[in-house]
Amino acid sequence: MIIPKWLPLLAVACLMHTAQAQQLTTKFETSQGKETVTYQEGMAFFSDLAAKYPNRLRLDSMGCDDNGMPIHLLTCSSNGQFDYIRAHQEGKTVLLVMNAIHPGEPDGVDACQLLLRDWLTGKYQLPENVVLGIIPFYNIDGALERNSHTRANQNGPASYGFRGNGQNLDLNRDFIKADSRNALAFMHIFRTMDPDIFVDTHVSNGADYQHVMTLLTTMYQKLGAQQGQFLHTQTEPALYKSMQQKGYDLVPYVNVWGSIPDSGWTAFYDMARFSSGYTTLFNTLGFVTETHMLKPFAQRVKATRAMLETFIAYGSTQNQSILSTRQQQRASAMAAAWYPINWKNNPVPYEWINFKGYTADHKPSEISGQPRLYYDRNKPFEKKVKHFNSFYPSDSVKVPEYFVLPASWRKVVERLNASGVQYTTLLQDSSITAEAYFITGYETRPKPYEGHYLHYNVQTESRTVTRTFHRGDLLIPVRQKAINYLMETLEPKAEDSFFAWGFFDPILQQKEYFSDYVFEDTGAAWLKEHPEVKVQLEQRKKDDPNFAKNADAQLDFVYRQSPWFEPSAMRYPLFRIMAR
Repeated sequence: MIIPKWLPLLAVACLMHTAQAQQLTTKFETSQGKETVTYQEGMAFFSDLAAKYPNRLRLDSMGCDDNGMPIHLLTCSSNGQFDYIRAHQEGKTVLLVMNAIHPGEPDGVDACQLLLRDWLTGKYQLPENVVLGIIPFYNIDGALERNSHTRANQNGPASYGFRGNGQNLDLNRDFIKADSRNALAFMHIFRTMDPDIFVDTHVSNGADYQHVMTLLTTMYQKLGAQQGQFLHTQTEPALYKSMQQKGYDLVPYVNVWGSIPDSGWTAFYDMARFSSGYTTLFNTLGFVTETHMLKPFAQRVKATRAMLETFIAYGSTQNQSILSTRQQQRASAMAAAWYPINWKNNPVPYEWINFKGYTADHKPSEISGQPRLYYDRNKPFEKKVKHFNSFYPSDSVKVPEYFVLPASWRKVVERLNASGVQYTTLLQDSSITAEAYFITGYETRPKPYEGHYLHYNVQTESRTVTRTFHRGDLLIPVRQKAINYLMETLEPKAEDSFFAWGFFDPILQQKEYFSDYVFEDTGAAWLKEHPEVKVQLEQRKKDDPNFAKNADAQLDFVYRQSPWFEPSAMRYPLFRIMAR
């Protein structure tokens, strides 16, 4: 039997924590709001709660991180019903909260400890029509890298975890590429729960201002007409009003870096790589709580708890509206003829929001002597600023009825499986006529981003081809619950597609070539038999003086028109079957 390296640490923590757990007092409280729990202390506390209240709280292992440490899910139910399928059948709102994706931002961990403790001891009531799931620690590797300095901009706690995981990945950029086992575990949790609301707890970076809590809401336009409008016109105003009643002037996430936000800002572009962007693909209302980094840790934890209670209350009071609009949007998505794969911000219309900031100015830097930005907290202000929260589709594609994917692309198949995509496999070799993309242009970032060299500005050409697919290849119906996910990942021009992340890079390299001295004779003979290509060649010479002087380019031109040029070169390996 192999004993996990974390088990002895957890056992010691359990023993040390026993007296404290019996009183259900958190480390946050005993330290007067200055400290957050370690991973071992936190899991010992949650384990104690689950053991003491088994009829209302269940702790499950739902996969593991890159070092084999278990990723847990806490399920909270006021009536002891822990079956998520049954919860959906009974019309309950299912809410998922994820903590410590960035363990240096631990506010959610301590907020959930306080919330669960008070619920289980009768000081707080979890509504019966809400089932709450909590991932207590998502980035366990990062939580174990305890330090007091990597969050240079942050006001407490005394020590905390590290942003990167064991592979030094930022896990909040990993929800499409899924390079980490954490992401696969999350997908397992997400499939199991199918949450109606998702909340990811964070601490912000960026500008200074008076607000303790800001809220990043997923792009409502990406949700679609019914659910998007419900999110923007009903959900957001209700959340803001509730937080104001709790004493917190909530504003949208202040998407400003190293500058002055009093002129307004553009809403966060919530791409599918992010947690809330990924969950939105499945018609889940996605949110990221962002407490302000310079506010004291105690104040941030209390604000996070207040925000979580707000989500729970909203999930209860608006239960029917949340569930019905989600079902309506899913039905609309499955019937859509076109799908928007890329978005751009529209400077009009914009919204006015009430912003409480600090006056910004510049003064000489004590390090460089050059002007530096600073915020004068002795000069607070309150004013209306513009929030540019309107996005429009910059590119759309027609929705196919099926995708056909050769089974040889195993990494892609693994991710489709993890995200719950439904498909069948061919029982025998079959000749299928389908639409194929050929990559005609793309650019690649010069530096790696989260372990990949991202492609962008992808250009394609569509052709109808007849190809033999083999037994075991995937036939993927597009009109299913995962339709948004399929379109975002499998359409090569989408910004977070598998092509953009480099999963199909081998097709970009030609495999067969020719020797000039051999093909000179072969190509000349073939060109005589195909005068139409000869006409194209001569026209190209007239139109392009550089081409006319380049013998190699002309020979390559003939080669690419001939049957000797490999048909798979630059051909995207996923094929589309359109509606007849």
